[in-house]
Amino acid sequence: MAENTKALTRIGSTVVIDGNVNCEEDIAIEGVIKGGIVTTADIFVEANGTIEAQVETRNIEIEGTLVGNVSATERFNLMPGGKMLGDVKAPRVVISDGAKFKGNIEMKE
Repeated sequence: MAENTKALTRIGSTVVIDGNVNCEEDIAIEGVIKGGIVTTADIFVEANGTIEAQVETRNIEIEGTLVGNVSATERFNLMPGGKMLGDVKAPRVVISDGAKFKGNIEMKE
């Protein structure tokens, strides 16, 4: 039987990272990241999480706050209660009812 070996890095609620983050595994953010994020995996911004950065990722799901531009190779998902200020480039974009968004969207292949 195969196990799920997909790694997940959790940035805790008391953690503040002021700088760039580069990785190849999923990130769940409950704290704050300021700077830039580049990952070939997925980003989950939890309800109390904040990103103030330029983001390059495969998929991103935002329940918290993101201030900056996002480039996603697969999907951008702004959940109810999520807040985004910045521009989005992604082939699939979902902005749920109850989310707050201010910026531009470019849906690219």
